[in-house]
Amino acid sequence: MKKTLLLSALAALLFIQCGQEKDPYLIKKGEVGHLTTTVTMKQVDSIFAQDSLVWLNPVQDALGTQGEVEIYEKGGKKLLMLSPHSETDPDSNIGNVQVFDERFITETGLNINSTFGDLKANYEIESVETTLNAVVIFIKDSDIFITIDKRELPENVRYTLDKKVELTQIPDSAKFKYFMIGWDEEVEKEETETETEE
Repeated sequence: MKKTLLLSALAALLFIQCGQEKDPYLIKKGEVGHLTTTVTMKQVDSIFAQDSLVWLNPVQDALGTQGEVEIYEKGGKKLLMLSPHSETDPDSNIGNVQVFDERFITETGLNINSTFGDLKANYEIESVETTLNAVVIFIKDSDIFITIDKRELPENVRYTLDKKVELTQIPDSAKFKYFMIGWDEEVEKEETETETEE
């Protein structure tokens, strides 16, 4: 009887722990899978120990944990590219995450293969910036920002360099060129200090 109770309790504990396991592809505020705003560049190799990392060191004789890093699955599929706040500091936190794999998805279903229509249906847009070849869309209360190539836009706004593109001029079918997450360095410092105090 005691063994049965012990085994039942152990099974329940394992079930609860499995249910709390973090989704490695979920994007939410301050998180991209196992990455958070407090992760430093030197921790990336342990987080992605099962994957292949390619460090794009811009500094000669730099440590392996400096600069941008591309993350690939063992099969060769590109998952993410991480950019630090400081290219020369291995203790720097991640500043930007570029998503390449469609499995990385928000709680509302937005991923690299989504369209502007999907974005509009699920998020409030904070601002739009027009660049030479693209439109960058910032989402309110979110770390996510999306780039849409001007080739996805109507011809009357595609080639104008000095004209701001309005939301109404972006077709719902416009595909994402870049799916990015940006983390502010000041916010990361505040979160790290709060965790230390607790």
